[in-house]
Amino acid sequence: MQSNIRLFMVIPCYNEQEVLPETSKRLEAKLNSLINKGVISDTSRVVLVDDGSKDTTWQLIDELHKKNPLFQGVKLSRNRGHQNALLAGLMTVRSVCDVAISMDADLQDDIDAIDEMLQKYKEGAEIVYGVRSSRQTDTFFKRGTAQGYYKLMNRMGADIVYNHADFRLMSRDALEMLSEYSEVNLFLRGIVPMIGLKTDIVYYERSERFAGESKYPLMKMLSFAFEGITSLSVKPIRFISGLGVFIFSVSVIILIYTLIRHFTGNTIQGWTTTVLSIWAIGGLTMISLGVIGEYIGKIYLETKNRPRYIISEYLGDKDDVVDLIDVKIKK
Repeated sequence: MQSNIRLFMVIPCYNEQEVLPETSKRLEAKLNSLINKGVISDTSRVVLVDDGSKDTTWQLIDELHKKNPLFQGVKLSRNRGHQNALLAGLMTVRSVCDVAISMDADLQDDIDAIDEMLQKYKEGAEIVYGVRSSRQTDTFFKRGTAQGYYKLMNRMGADIVYNHADFRLMSRDALEMLSEYSEVNLFLRGIVPMIGLKTDIVYYERSERFAGESKYPLMKMLSFAFEGITSLSVKPIRFISGLGVFIFSVSVIILIYTLIRHFTGNTIQGWTTTVLSIWAIGGLTMISLGVIGEYIGKIYLETKNRPRYIISEYLGDKDDVVDLIDVKIKK
């Protein structure tokens, strides 16, 4: 019996020419298997979102679409980053799908976990998170930094799912609610849990990257973490306020100590203490200004209300296009 569940797989791609042929091969096999089993509709699709790639990624997507209508393509006008590319794909399909599953193109996420995600959806879950069951394959450094990352994010007020990246299932209702979040500074791992619908978790083993290079080296991961914290929480500013109160309290104690030394005739000043105090307070001031400046910069970007992405080309059925204005439709 054929299912009426229309699934759209949304795959952000940036310079993925090395891995895309294998990724498309495995996704095609998985969706055909699910269709033959009657789990999903035969109108289900794979949407490959080209995030302004500099290699032949878009040409490969074009070829895949011409060979098989199962594959659709969305091309952004320029590189806008992983989160914006992912959102572009999700918003493109939000009203023509029953469920959308997002995953990266590098084949590190377990494609076989899709079966369990769909089962969780049938049981009533509107959002299903793909969560790594362990990090045994990671190096000690990567495992330690990753664990610290999730703990720090949660302590800073970003309510994210532990060991979850962007491998998740979202229902049409969840996608419509996600579309209401209009901020330019995107951090979907923190925004999706805010939706508040019924959720569930599927655990899987994460594999090594099939080919190509990681798009998230250490420095970019740190930047991504800071982006998430400042996009979702004001705790860093509150921390600065608390730090200011603490420094002021210490200065009052030092003032009292200095007055006591003055009236008792012990007024020899410590050069080392003075210099260290100046450097310490100066450094804390610069850090504080930097954090506050980061928030001001985000306010500046939000008030401009610029588009988060612009879609220049779309490969697929015209009836499946949502909110694509002045876009060149290629058949």
